[in-house]
Amino acid sequence: MTGSDATKLPTVSAVAGQTPTISAPEGTPPAELVYKDVIVGTGTEVLPTSTLTVHYVLMTWSDGKLIESSWSGEPATFPLAQVVEGWQKGLPGAKAGGRRLLVIPPDMGYGPSGAGPIKPNETLIFAVDIINVA
Repeated sequence: MTGSDATKLPTVSAVAGQTPTISAPEGTPPAELVYKDVIVGTGTEVLPTSTLTVHYVLMTWSDGKLIESSWSGEPATFPLAQVVEGWQKGLPGAKAGGRRLLVIPPDMGYGPSGAGPIKPNETLIFAVDIINVA
Protein backbone atom coordinates (compact mmCIF):
# COMPACT_ATOMS: atom_id res chain seq x y z
CA MET A 1 0.00 0.00 0.00
CA THR A 2 1.22 3.49 -0.80
CA GLY A 3 -0.03 6.93 0.20
CA SER A 4 1.12 10.13 1.84
CA ASP A 5 0.34 11.68 5.21
CA ALA A 6 -1.68 14.43 3.49
CA THR A 7 -4.17 11.81 2.32
CA LYS A 8 -6.78 10.27 4.56
CA LEU A 9 -8.00 7.13 2.85
CA PRO A 10 -11.72 6.50 2.80
CA THR A 11 -12.87 3.67 5.04
CA VAL A 12 -14.88 0.77 3.66
CA SER A 13 -17.30 -1.37 5.63
CA ALA A 14 -16.15 -4.95 6.21
CA VAL A 15 -19.38 -6.96 6.33
CA ALA A 16 -19.15 -9.78 3.78
CA GLY A 17 -22.20 -10.26 1.60
CA GLN A 18 -23.52 -6.73 2.16
CA THR A 19 -23.14 -3.71 -0.10
CA PRO A 20 -20.03 -1.89 1.11
CA THR A 21 -20.25 1.66 2.34
CA ILE A 22 -17.38 4.06 1.65
CA SER A 23 -16.68 7.12 3.78
CA ALA A 24 -16.32 10.41 1.93
CA PRO A 25 -12.69 11.10 0.98
CA GLU A 26 -10.76 13.91 2.64
CA GLY A 27 -7.71 15.89 1.61
CA THR A 28 -5.64 15.55 -1.52
CA PRO A 29 -6.11 12.37 -3.52
CA PRO A 30 -3.04 10.12 -3.71
CA ALA A 31 -0.97 10.51 -6.87
CA GLU A 32 -0.24 6.77 -6.98
CA LEU A 33 -2.42 3.68 -6.95
CA VAL A 34 -3.43 2.64 -3.44
CA TYR A 35 -4.94 -0.73 -2.60
CA LYS A 36 -5.80 -2.35 0.68
CA ASP A 37 -7.64 -5.50 1.69
CA VAL A 38 -10.69 -4.67 3.79
CA ILE A 39 -11.67 -8.34 3.99
CA VAL A 40 -8.91 -10.86 3.29
CA GLY A 41 -10.19 -13.62 1.02
CA THR A 42 -9.27 -17.27 1.39
CA GLY A 43 -10.13 -18.48 -2.12
CA THR A 44 -8.31 -18.49 -5.44
CA GLU A 45 -5.73 -15.72 -5.87
CA VAL A 46 -6.26 -13.10 -8.57
CA LEU A 47 -3.63 -13.20 -11.33
CA PRO A 48 -3.17 -10.66 -14.15
CA THR A 49 -4.64 -13.27 -16.53
CA SER A 50 -7.70 -14.09 -14.36
CA THR A 51 -11.32 -13.68 -15.31
CA LEU A 52 -13.14 -12.22 -12.32
CA THR A 53 -16.69 -12.17 -11.07
CA VAL A 54 -17.08 -9.22 -8.71
CA HIS A 55 -19.48 -6.86 -7.04
CA TYR A 56 -18.19 -3.29 -6.79
CA VAL A 57 -19.09 0.20 -5.67
CA LEU A 58 -17.51 3.26 -7.34
CA MET A 59 -17.16 6.69 -5.69
CA THR A 60 -15.46 9.76 -7.16
CA TRP A 61 -12.87 11.47 -4.96
CA SER A 62 -13.69 15.05 -6.00
CA ASP A 63 -17.25 15.03 -4.66
CA GLY A 64 -17.61 11.82 -2.62
CA LYS A 65 -20.56 10.69 -4.75
CA LEU A 66 -21.42 7.08 -5.45
CA ILE A 67 -21.38 6.80 -9.23
CA GLU A 68 -22.01 3.13 -9.82
CA SER A 69 -22.80 -0.09 -7.99
CA SER A 70 -23.20 -3.62 -9.28
CA TRP A 71 -24.98 -4.57 -6.02
CA SER A 72 -28.36 -3.49 -7.42
CA GLY A 73 -28.15 -6.26 -10.02
CA GLU A 74 -25.97 -9.15 -11.08
CA PRO A 75 -22.22 -9.28 -10.37
CA ALA A 76 -19.90 -8.27 -13.20
CA THR A 77 -17.70 -10.87 -14.93
CA PHE A 78 -14.75 -9.85 -17.10
CA PRO A 79 -11.13 -10.64 -17.94
CA LEU A 80 -8.92 -8.48 -15.72
CA ALA A 81 -6.82 -7.60 -18.79
CA GLN A 82 -9.81 -5.69 -20.29
CA VAL A 83 -10.48 -3.14 -17.53
CA VAL A 84 -8.78 0.08 -16.37
CA GLU A 85 -5.11 -0.12 -15.43
CA GLY A 86 -5.86 0.60 -11.76
CA TRP A 87 -7.80 -2.67 -11.54
CA GLN A 88 -5.13 -4.55 -13.53
CA LYS A 89 -2.42 -3.41 -11.09
CA GLY A 90 -4.48 -3.22 -7.89
CA LEU A 91 -6.35 -6.53 -7.85
CA PRO A 92 -3.68 -9.21 -8.42
CA GLY A 93 -2.83 -10.89 -5.13
CA ALA A 94 -6.34 -10.44 -3.74
CA LYS A 95 -8.31 -13.65 -3.19
CA ALA A 96 -11.87 -14.80 -3.81
CA GLY A 97 -14.06 -13.99 -0.84
CA GLY A 98 -12.14 -10.77 -0.20
CA ARG A 99 -13.02 -7.09 -0.41
CA ARG A 100 -10.35 -4.66 -1.62
CA LEU A 101 -10.28 -0.87 -1.56
CA LEU A 102 -8.75 0.65 -4.71
CA VAL A 103 -7.93 4.35 -4.99
CA ILE A 104 -7.05 4.89 -8.64
CA PRO A 105 -5.34 8.05 -9.92
CA PRO A 106 -6.65 9.52 -13.19
CA ASP A 107 -3.77 8.17 -15.30
CA MET A 108 -4.76 4.61 -14.31
CA GLY A 109 -8.50 5.27 -14.62
CA TYR A 110 -10.28 7.30 -17.28
CA GLY A 111 -7.69 10.10 -17.60
CA PRO A 112 -8.33 13.47 -19.20
CA SER A 113 -11.33 12.25 -21.19
CA GLY A 114 -13.39 10.89 -18.29
CA ALA A 115 -16.23 8.44 -19.05
CA GLY A 116 -19.97 8.95 -18.69
CA PRO A 117 -20.63 10.45 -15.24
CA ILE A 118 -16.90 10.38 -14.41
CA LYS A 119 -15.33 13.79 -14.85
CA PRO A 120 -11.97 14.28 -16.61
CA ASN A 121 -8.91 13.63 -14.40
CA GLU A 122 -11.01 12.09 -11.63
CA THR A 123 -9.54 9.92 -8.88
CA LEU A 124 -11.66 6.78 -8.51
CA ILE A 125 -12.47 4.93 -5.28
CA PHE A 126 -13.64 1.34 -5.66
CA ALA A 127 -14.71 -1.24 -3.11
CA VAL A 128 -14.41 -4.55 -4.96
CA ASP A 129 -15.80 -7.83 -3.62
CA ILE A 130 -14.17 -10.76 -5.39
CA ILE A 131 -16.76 -13.49 -5.81
CA ASN A 132 -14.98 -15.84 -8.21
CA VAL A 133 -11.58 -16.10 -9.88
CA ALA A 134 -11.19 -18.23 -13.02
